[in-house]
Amino acid sequence: MHLFYMQVHRDINNLPLFKNAVITIGTFDGVHTGHLQIIKQLREEAKKINGESVIITFDPHPRMVISPSPSLSPVWRGEEKATGIKLLNTLEEKIELLEKQKIDHLVVVPFTKQFSEQSAEGYIKNFLVEKFWPHTVIIGHDHHFGNERKGNYKLLEAYEEEFNFQVKEIPEHVLNQVTISSTKIREALLNCDIETANKYLGYDYFFEGQVVQGDKIGRSIGYPTANLELMDKNKLVPGNGIYAVTLSMVNSQWSISDAKLMKAMMSIGIRPTIGNSKRTIEINIFDFDKDIYGQTVSVYVKKYLREEKKFSGLEELKNEIAKDKIKALEYLSEQ
Repeated sequence: MHLFYMQVHRDINNLPLFKNAVITIGTFDGVHTGHLQIIKQLREEAKKINGESVIITFDPHPRMVISPSPSLSPVWRGEEKATGIKLLNTLEEKIELLEKQKIDHLVVVPFTKQFSEQSAEGYIKNFLVEKFWPHTVIIGHDHHFGNERKGNYKLLEAYEEEFNFQVKEIPEHVLNQVTISSTKIREALLNCDIETANKYLGYDYFFEGQVVQGDKIGRSIGYPTANLELMDKNKLVPGNGIYAVTLSMVNSQWSISDAKLMKAMMSIGIRPTIGNSKRTIEINIFDFDKDIYGQTVSVYVKKYLREEKKFSGLEELKNEIAKDKIKALEYLSEQ
């Protein structure tokens, strides 16, 4: 079986000479079902000319570097409205998801204030042309670039002849779907609507966390939990509540293959019964009793079970957790 390897380039001053590069540019946060239509167009155009598909993305997210302005395109406005700066993917997650889409090259451009301040003409000549020598550039009509976002589709078209590339448009209905999907996924996650989020993502929402010391209250009532600290503080955390999840260990002696993900339930919230105001993420792994402090785990969010509640005491909390476990196991066993 032929394994496909996407080449990831992080040094824009040391890029290979791409063969008939067909490029598109974007943050691709979530790499969701809307994005897949753009990626399909990219692959098809590259195949037609026996060229290479190239996605250009930025790190950190441009909105972490430049403050949002009212003139932002609909995609950006949708993100702004939903959650501000919280992201659906870390860079490493995005790389992992794009690799599955059989792209030839992913170029990660370090996004700086200086980069954002170059003129739109400078962006075309010194960045797109000098670094990529594109055969085809695929962008949306609402794509803006360069200082004060003055560059657009029309400006790229004006340079087609001089630099011997062609500009192709991403259809408006696809752009709308990207915007709608991004906004719906963020809002759904914040509102604990995992079903909708996962439908628009096309996969189970996931995140990585490191197991850290907790106060061991779960252990005292028969449900030991692993407290998680997110690996990336900019990652979006779903709304407070109890969830059915699966998880795997990352680089661990307890590593388990994807086919045998561990079943677990997760609590996100402020633990009102205990009177703790700090928001925590805790996982109770079923049928597992190993010391995993310091380990990194990948958590896949499958189903929302219930909201966080304040109980009369630990005994009532314990009874409710027992019911949560039954519901979580029922759901996960059907998967």
